Amino acid sequence: MTDKILAELRAVSVNLKNAILRNITVVTAEKTVTVYLVTDAAFTPSDKERAAAVLRGYVPAYFGLNLEISKLAPDGEMVKRKITEAIAAFSKAVSATLGNGDITVTKTLNSFDYVISVAPSLAPADLCDRINAYLKKQFCGEFYGKINTDAKSLDDLEIEETPDEPEFETPARTFDIEEFSFIEGEKIQKKAVYLSDINLVRDEVVLCGTIEDMRERTYTNKSGVEKAYFIFTLNDGTAALNVTYFTRLKSLEKIKKLQVGDSIVCTGLNEEFRGNLRYTAKFIDYGKTPAGFVPEKRTSKPVPKYYKTVKPMPFVDMEQADLFSDKRIPECLKGKTFVVFDLETTGLNSSPVTGNMDKIIEIGAYKVVDGQIAEVFSTFINPEKKLSDEIINLTGITEEMVAPAPTYAQVMPDFFKFCYGSVLVGHNAAGFDYKFVDYYWSSLGYIFERKIIDTLPLSQELLFLSNYKLNTVAEKFNISFNHHRATDDALATAKIFIELIRLKKSLPKIQ
Repeated sequence: MTDKILAELRAVSVNLKNAILRNITVVTAEKTVTVYLVTDAAFTPSDKERAAAVLRGYVPAYFGLNLEISKLAPDGEMVKRKITEAIAAFSKAVSATLGNGDITVTKTLNSFDYVISVAPSLAPADLCDRINAYLKKQFCGEFYGKINTDAKSLDDLEIEETPDEPEFETPARTFDIEEFSFIEGEKIQKKAVYLSDINLVRDEVVLCGTIEDMRERTYTNKSGVEKAYFIFTLNDGTAALNVTYFTRLKSLEKIKKLQVGDSIVCTGLNEEFRGNLRYTAKFIDYGKTPAGFVPEKRTSKPVPKYYKTVKPMPFVDMEQADLFSDKRIPECLKGKTFVVFDLETTGLNSSPVTGNMDKIIEIGAYKVVDGQIAEVFSTFINPEKKLSDEIINLTGITEEMVAPAPTYAQVMPDFFKFCYGSVLVGHNAAGFDYKFVDYYWSSLGYIFERKIIDTLPLSQELLFLSNYKLNTVAEKFNISFNHHRATDDALATAKIFIELIRLKKSLPKIQ
């Protein structure tokens, strides 16, 4: 059905002859269908009207129809990045042996031709076919690839061995408990672990904090008896955490008398439950954090000496020199390094307090050095869970793309190394993206000194637009990109960041 619709859309105008369907979103509750079409040529309002008429024939009359058409003409570097990304997903053996010069891309009048130089014995017979299919989902036009049969043999390849990193275990921080008194516990507890460090502990753990929320629930045990349990949201000044507590009959009435604002001590276990860590309290007693409590700085794992899983690549943007009429680099960018990043995730939950933390499925990041985009860090991440249809439709990322990808435990140390010593930049990064990387870095023992510039409030300060979504701001600066893909969003954000600094002529406040 999709192929038939696309064929009809391409037939309505020469400007849409290479168009691709980026996404179709159906919101049943609002009875609306939104179709996102991408073309490589300039299009007219009449082209859009004719395309909408085609789509109207496939959409029920009682549904509203929205058609969004954008122009995206990729350059060779964009195609090369996507080829590298596809190879990483389809063939780890080929990906592991490729150097920066082993993929060449040539743009012709109506297509892109590329050559991959790799030992023929490593390349699957259908590699180019799979890459072509992948590229056609990303860009308009035709793609033709081949494996360089003159590539060096497997015996000639020099495989760089990465030395093992020294073992390092981040110690959990603790503080003294004040005014401890029993409700039901078996011993006096004197020290509690910081809530922000709870993901580093596996054995029995003592926590102390103030109740921010308290909910009573019921469950039916194996004997068919309905019993009560509670979920407390606890805060000790370093973090908030949900605590699950299954009641005892002898202390049930005392626990029910607890209120929001009370300070308690929980003795329990941080355990894995349905793929996530869950803290379950065995005993609850009274106790408080120290008066004037100031958290001590947490010790981080050392920065990895080597990239093990994802290695950044040099980046050369042929458009970079022509992006702005004023080609001078702002003085405030000189001598400084920024990492502009974007994520795609399995959902919007960026806090474990509100439920199971969503997973990162793609990281895209660019290093800006002295005002020039110099390096790219790009990878899929296997979320070790099924992707929802909503996320697949929004991002275009499929199970097949993430299944062969490394896990967050393999990727995040490399990303920490890439970001270390830099100021992070992102669009709504402070409110969303940073929460994810901070959580997953912390879970592995890496503590990043928070330094963020958010281009969302910076755009609101400097521009006058109908809204400040990434694609709207990009359109203001005539920046074309493939929205809702991390690497493309990050590159667009990097260009926007440089543009905004040119307007402001100074760096904004670092959050």
